[in-house]
Amino acid sequence: MTEATPPTTTTSTTATTRGTAPATAGSPARVAEDTSQGRTTIAASVVQKIAGIAAREISGVYAMGGGVSRAFGAIRERIPGGGTGAANIAGVQVEVGEKQAAIDLDIVVEYGASIRELARAVRRNVITAVETMTGLEVIEVNIAVNDIHLPELDDPEDLPAPVVSRVE
Repeated sequence: MTEATPPTTTTSTTATTRGTAPATAGSPARVAEDTSQGRTTIAASVVQKIAGIAAREISGVYAMGGGVSRAFGAIRERIPGGGTGAANIAGVQVEVGEKQAAIDLDIVVEYGASIRELARAVRRNVITAVETMTGLEVIEVNIAVNDIHLPELDDPEDLPAPVVSRVE
């Protein structure tokens, strides 16, 4: 007589946690505060603004964005109603999930500033501001230095005189 072996069963459990799925592009980030009294959501544009303001607070950061984004930003600011909103934060891109954020910054540095020290200070200030204000964990802050600002080129009187041609 052959003894039948009992069938092997595999039990699989799937843990479902509310608020852990990644946010899709354009959707708000959900902070880990999901209580019986309600849910707090923070739009990606809010994280973008916080990061931009925090970066500009550091001495040595002259401007945000590359040349093209700064030019478009200047034009947008002159259009009524065009100077607000996430798309107008030149030089700041964010990727926001339910509990984490990644931030990319394009900056213009004042001539003479230590870029390495400036980047450390900007990174530290951005992380502190975003984490404190939103509760999101900032997993990375990537900084691209696109230009160096030369203060002597600000005043048109300080520009070198145009070269006058000697031939007619």
